This record gives sequence, structure tokens and C-alpha cells, in this order.
Amino acid sequence: MKKKLSEDVRDQIEELIAFGKLLPGEHLDETELAERFGVSRTPIREALNQLATAGMVEMRARRGAVVAQFTAQQLVEMFEVMGEFEGMCGRLAARRLTDEEQKELVATHEECKAAMEKGGDPDEYYQLNDKFHGVIYRGSHNEFLMEQAWGLRRRLRPYRRLQLRVRGRISNSLDEHEAIVQAILKGDGETANELLRKHVMVQGQRFADLVATLPLLHAKSAA
Repeated sequence: MKKKLSEDVRDQIEELIAFGKLLPGEHLDETELAERFGVSRTPIREALNQLATAGMVEMRARRGAVVAQFTAQQLVEMFEVMGEFEGMCGRLAARRLTDEEQKELVATHEECKAAMEKGGDPDEYYQLNDKFHGVIYRGSHNEFLMEQAWGLRRRLRPYRRLQLRVRGRISNSLDEHEAIVQAILKGDGETANELLRKHVMVQGQRFADLVATLPLLHAKSAA
């Protein structure tokens, strides 16, 4: 079925948010976006409403639509829930992954490693990392859980991408992926659950690093 124009625009705006082209707290002007995408304001308005429902955009009085912006406390809480979702997906995937899905998991992990070996471009790794986690989500064979996990993952996209720019995070992420893959392939659901939960959680030094980078996003959006 052909994608509706508003859905196509929504996906494009979401990508701009994810890759820092539209920053947290930034005003989203319907007229400017309509000119940017070469469409009328109607699909723009529909797209912004869809993104607001997904929690990626906020509708504010007198200011209209802005890119959602979270406090450090909100981010910790969201990453905490995301860690539990990820862990559940991993635990179920360890029991339910088909032979083909196991091969796909290994293949996406190898793609992540290849990206690192080419120089570790954060944006390229970010996309492949999403692909890797998507295999685990689908491997849970729980549609409701997968929908909730993807929804929260999308809301956190700008901040997850920012995390990958912290020195050494991509290398550490790959090491964590390796352990996750081995646990899932062995059918060790409890270990996969714990590894994925820790992989996503922001605590200790990772929390400090995330908080330290937040002003970069906020400063750009205020400029």
C-alpha cells in the first residue's frame, strides 16, 4: 500500500530530528517545513500531530510545535524503561529466534564491526546499531513489546545518537553486542536480558557523559 504523504513527511522530519538537523526545543514552523518538502501545510500539520502523539514533538501554547526536549531526570527514567524493554526482547529472542533470524543477528553484528573498522563514523554506526536491535525486537515474536520498544527508541533517537559521540562508546558498544549475540545464540535468556538492560541503561560515568553533552543540543537550538 502506498504510504500517505503525511506519513512520508513524518518520517523525513523524524530523520532530521534523529540526526540533529532539528534540535530539541527547536520551533517547527509549518510554512517553512511545507516549503522545505514542497508540500502544502496540511500534510505538515498531520505529520506534526503524528509526531506529537509519538512523543517526539510537543505542542506549546503561543509557540506551536517544537522538537521534544527532556530533562536529565526524564532521560534517566526513559532509558531505564528502555533497558527493561530491551532486556525482555533479548530474553524472548534467546528462546524464539529462528535459524534465519540467528543468521541475520550475526550478519548485522558483523556490519557494525565493519563500520567500526572503516573509521567508526557515529552516524553510520547509529543506523546499523538500530538495525541490530531491530533483529532482537523482531526475534522476540511479541508484536506489542516490539511496538513499545520501537516507540521509546524513536523518542530517544537524538540522545542515543549523541551518546555514540562520546569517546570510546562505539568500541564499548561493539564489545557489548558481541556478548549479547553469544548469549542469544546459546539460548541463555537471563544473561541476554541482563546484558541488554545494562547496554541501554545510562548510569555512573555514562550518565555523567550524557548530562555533559546535553548543553550542546540546547545551545544549538537556542542559537
